[in-house]
Amino acid sequence: MILLDYRDKRPIYEQMVEKLERLIVSGGLEQGSKMPSVRSLAVELAVNPNTVQRAYTLLEQEGYLYTVSGRGSFVAPEREWRDGQLRRVLTEWAAMTCKARDAGLAQETLREQLAAVYSRADTEDNGADGDMG
Repeated sequence: MILLDYRDKRPIYEQMVEKLERLIVSGGLEQGSKMPSVRSLAVELAVNPNTVQRAYTLLEQEGYLYTVSGRGSFVAPEREWRDGQLRRVLTEWAAMTCKARDAGLAQETLREQLAAVYSRADTEDNGADGDMG
């Protein structure tokens, strides 16, 4: 299901959250599908069950999973985790915009940078060379 990098400086639960999010977003884990139990995933990954529980709890808070008492955890419908993903991105964007403003970047500079990012994305979507530099 997922591979953990024990040399990674990030905590194991953060790696699990990241990899499970990717699986859900990419469709590798279908909405409504049952997740492995905390114990079985802990055994499979050779980690403490508390680590798996922490990852599942974070994924539930972020809208990727939901729990049914006595039945386990399931992958949430896409609209639920997409809404959460959008809220997180907008929160991060607002915080970064405030940092940019506080660092003295002009609003016009931010507009130009935003337009450049979207322009590169459009170019990449059309199959052209998407060099970020």
